[in-house]
Amino acid sequence: MSTTGSDGPITDSVAASSESVLGSAAPVALSMFYQAAGQAYAITMQNAASNQHNLNGLNLPLVSNAVKALTTK
Repeated sequence: MSTTGSDGPITDSVAASSESVLGSAAPVALSMFYQAAGQAYAITMQNAASNQHNLNGLNLPLVSNAVKALTTK
């Protein structure tokens, strides 16, 4: 390893970049968490809308069968 005078600035540069990476880790992790939570919520809403659509499709046959059962007795 060389002992020239340029080792100090290089060490400082590496330490500064390492500090910036460590300093941005928490905000990046939190933003990834918020994005994943938002995506999970969006999928939940899509499933709810799909279920509502499917139940609305079953509504007419169910009501028709119920009316038919009431009127045939």
